[in-house]
Amino acid sequence: MKRLLSLFALIIAVGAASLAAPARADAPVTVFAAASLKNAMDEVGKAYAAHGAAAPRISYGASSALARQIEQGAPADVFVSADADWMTYLDQKRLIVAATRRDVLTNHLALIAPADSHLMLRIARGFPIARALGAGRLAMAGPDVPAGKYGRASLTALGVWDQVKDRLAPADNVRAALAFVARGETPLGVVYDTDAKVEPKVRIVGLFPDASHPPIVYPAALVLASHNPAAGRFLGFLQGPEASAIFRKYGFVILARPGR
Repeated sequence: MKRLLSLFALIIAVGAASLAAPARADAPVTVFAAASLKNAMDEVGKAYAAHGAAAPRISYGASSALARQIEQGAPADVFVSADADWMTYLDQKRLIVAATRRDVLTNHLALIAPADSHLMLRIARGFPIARALGAGRLAMAGPDVPAGKYGRASLTALGVWDQVKDRLAPADNVRAALAFVARGETPLGVVYDTDAKVEPKVRIVGLFPDASHPPIVYPAALVLASHNPAAGRFLGFLQGPEASAIFRKYGFVILARPGR
């Protein structure tokens, strides 16, 4: 009987201690985000944490690679893609919460050169991109990567894809393509203009016409497998005025949401 009473007293004490302890803070939100968002999303994460939340853990990469990682069970709470197709891919596999999907941002596609290059080139139908490359190659992300898909579509629409299709320096993602040009390894590259704006070692030669490629859209959604209660709050913050101001600062265009 004494042992039973002692055990009961211990249970009561433990319960009282747990009630007196402060509530456990939410676990950090794990965000899978397109590589082109890195600079802006790093700042958005800091702004979110400044309100007392745990700083998010953000993993960057090609949207295609991130989507496949989520498909394979990677522990993500929020996915921000640089392409509607890869978000739809996960939606069709019922791996995101479809009701939370929102198109957040858009962007522009740019042709870039090293900062010390004096190349002048007007982007238009039939423009002499092969001649501008000389003996060099065109840095561009692969066809599964949104920036690579947009670039191929634009070069095809402008009638110059055949000039460059065998002269590519393929990159795993858009930031890798940016690095090729920044290091002077290629004379030209295709990236988003927001990438070029944060890299002082490159300059924008010109912007591709928006009508020459599918619309550039950055959708965001909750990952269905997430059990983190903070994920929804972070997604809401991502679409709010404070995050929007940060994205604008880095050159992104905010897409209007219903009711705004």
